[in-house]
Amino acid sequence: MSEVQMEQTIVAQNEEFEREPVPQSQLKGWGSFLGMYAGEHVAGTEFMIGPLFLTAGVSAFDLIIGLLLGNFLAVLCWRFLTAEIAVKHRLTLYYQLEKICGKQLVTIYNVANGVLFCFLAGSMITVSTTAVGIPFNLPMPALNDTMPNGVPWVLIVIITGVIISIIAARGYNSVAKVANWMSPFIVLAFIAAAIVALGQLEVKNFSDFWNIWGEGSEPFPGKLKYTFWHVAIWSWFCNAAMHIGMSDLSVLRYARKASAGWTTAAGMYVGHYMAWIAAALLYAVYLKSPEAQGILAAGDVPPVAPGPMAYNAIGIFGILAVILASWTTANPTIYRAGLAFQAIVPKSSTFWMTMLAGGIATVAGIFPAFAMKLLDFVALYGFILAPIGAIIAFEHFFGARFGIISNYAEKAGISFNMAVLVAWVLSAGLCYLLSVTQGIFLSFLTLPAWLGCGVLYLVLSKWWQKAV
Repeated sequence: MSEVQMEQTIVAQNEEFEREPVPQSQLKGWGSFLGMYAGEHVAGTEFMIGPLFLTAGVSAFDLIIGLLLGNFLAVLCWRFLTAEIAVKHRLTLYYQLEKICGKQLVTIYNVANGVLFCFLAGSMITVSTTAVGIPFNLPMPALNDTMPNGVPWVLIVIITGVIISIIAARGYNSVAKVANWMSPFIVLAFIAAAIVALGQLEVKNFSDFWNIWGEGSEPFPGKLKYTFWHVAIWSWFCNAAMHIGMSDLSVLRYARKASAGWTTAAGMYVGHYMAWIAAALLYAVYLKSPEAQGILAAGDVPPVAPGPMAYNAIGIFGILAVILASWTTANPTIYRAGLAFQAIVPKSSTFWMTMLAGGIATVAGIFPAFAMKLLDFVALYGFILAPIGAIIAFEHFFGARFGIISNYAEKAGISFNMAVLVAWVLSAGLCYLLSVTQGIFLSFLTLPAWLGCGVLYLVLSKWWQKAV
């Protein structure tokens, strides 16, 4: 899931538009977005997410139909929320937030954004290490492992992390070009691996395919049982930061029409549907192996190691696919985190801020927990950042009729809009507390937190704003 690849490709090439609307001469047709979204969402995260659905005991209906619905809802959010606002104002997320929130409050957002991106990149370094470690017979981390399993693991993670960080710090243009070239290779690898896995599972018709998951199973020890609604809602909001969180304003501001938002379906149904199911098939093959059966018989939890799973299906081609998919996720993610940190300290070097982000990501990659709990982490990531998007959305759609001043921080000359902070903290904080105390699946509360933040922002702005 290298969810910022497109944004950084465009912004890096057109930096002069970071603090002004995109001019008409630079607008792009839907074809540009179709290719970018298709490539963006076929990434290293897909190798982890598909298998993790199996560990949650999903049934065939829950997985196949749940993903159909959840991804469709995500596409609708991109089309009718993000794209509509993007083509109206044609500003980056950060500049639009600065106008509403003020520079100091945007700094807080940048810290949260940067740190979360480092952890996501760290999980991809972990995934890459499971492939790099195959020739060295590296022991793979188990699903419940939180600590590294030995010195060789740590060394490979550090070497991998340093290489990825240096590439990211050298500049995004070259990284983006390589990623775009590699995307077809990665898509082909997923398709090839799925075909091989179907043969290994002796699937001869659709009934055999459906029976791979059947009516579902008990989740692995320590894992939450996923139902239809868990799958649908989680897949809807796994990219919440991008659509209802408005991060993709920075991409879709280049679209001629809001209808370009429909092109996100290419990413959702190639990456978040085909690739997730393909990766789940690879893990289904592994679970039938004598090794996995022995681990399950002993009451332990089998590992989820994308490298060995892909290697078992398509050999060296699989190892390369896992490494490339992980790197094309980690590189732009580290680059994005570096930009967020550099914005906090404007006089600092982007190169060294990116290296700092890469260092944090590498340390995170040493600990398998971030990758092994990727479903939980991605849910938390979207939950934290999505409410900020509600500030922009509610001001755009309801601000005038509610009588609040748009872009209040800019017009009032303030650097900290308290209405935004209180709305964000209260909505996210209360919903998170509800999740912890009542055991409610966090993704179920992403939409309530988003709606609550938007409503609170309108009410508090009406109370606090002064005429300017």
